Amino acid sequence: MQNLFTNIPSDLPNELFTVLLENDHLTIERIVSRGQQTPENDWYDQDRHEWVLLVQGRARIAYCDSEPVELSAGQYLHIPAHRKHRVEWTSPTEDCIWLAIHYG
Repeated sequence: MQNLFTNIPSDLPNELFTVLLENDHLTIERIVSRGQQTPENDWYDQDRHEWVLLVQGRARIAYCDSEPVELSAGQYLHIPAHRKHRVEWTSPTEDCIWLAIHYG
């Protein structure tokens, strides 16, 4: 048994990505952010769909073709494959714990 809230270092200079389960069709990962964001002109353009749940914290996701989305604990969203997006902001004073499911 594992726990999403454990094994988080006190010093977190970069986002922490931990694969929880993976096969040919699916990847489930925990992402921990603490003030990190995607560099200003960088965009994720993923080959797979992503369903992401913000388990804890606050964050903002920006899209290249629409307004940013503010997330707080418990909120989730679906990002279709090849929809360009970036993490615009994460709370710098608390761990933002994400559960991301990549599929398709």
